Amino acid sequence: MRWAQELERLATAVRTAGTEALRLATDGFETIQKPDQSPVTSVDLAVNDILHTHLLSAFPQDGWLSEESPDDPVRLQKDRVWVVDPIDGTKAFIKKVPEFCISVALIEHGHPIVAAIYNPSTDELFSAIRGEGLQLNRKPVESRQVSTGQRPIIALSSWERQIGRFTALDSSTQNRPMLSIAWSLALMACGRIDAVATFEPENEWDVAAAVLLTNEAGGTITDGSGQALTFNQPTPRYRGIIATSPCCPPSLSLALTSLDPTSDSPASSGLLTT
Repeated sequence: MRWAQELERLATAVRTAGTEALRLATDGFETIQKPDQSPVTSVDLAVNDILHTHLLSAFPQDGWLSEESPDDPVRLQKDRVWVVDPIDGTKAFIKKVPEFCISVALIEHGHPIVAAIYNPSTDELFSAIRGEGLQLNRKPVESRQVSTGQRPIIALSSWERQIGRFTALDSSTQNRPMLSIAWSLALMACGRIDAVATFEPENEWDVAAAVLLTNEAGGTITDGSGQALTFNQPTPRYRGIIATSPCCPPSLSLALTSLDPTSDSPASSGLLTT
């Protein structure tokens, strides 16, 4: 199986990092504010170091792009780059809400080929190799049928709900709070929720792993304007994410593609910090 070695190394790395994150959550950690006012903890940094050591010691020719590492433009000359969010959902981690995760993807020529999203609180590891399907704890995830018995579930951020950005969907959907976009997308890929939507800026590390998981599950994922996502860009950021699971009702898929990311009146600034 192509890229099997990369996935084995990645699975070991995220599980090792997850164990350390849970230990530090119990023993104590420090929290500081970044310049954009989002929090970062000593756990984010420790997890980043573990992942960097495990992955680049095995694949030293690969590039590196992480939320918690200085961006090295050398990555732009690399055929393969690891794109890493050490803790997606840092606010959830700080509050001890079990919705944070470790999210890592290996990018080759702009597209994810290996990915893992691991929630150490629930011990759930979603992973994929391109062309091999979605797995949960290394077992294939069976696809679900479209549900017709209840309103579909969509993950939205509390900020965007507060400003009324997606009120057009209120009467036809159930809302699930989005504390971590990577974890929400993993749950969507396996069919536990139907869609994820945001028009806030997102970074490559927020969604790189989830793109492969979603694609391998048969779902769809684009930026907020419906454009395909490519990775290892000079500016690793998108305006919004719109994603649907393979079991998303067609009516919700159509409603999401009809939304205009530029039409909302409330002004938003900065990142959707999770």
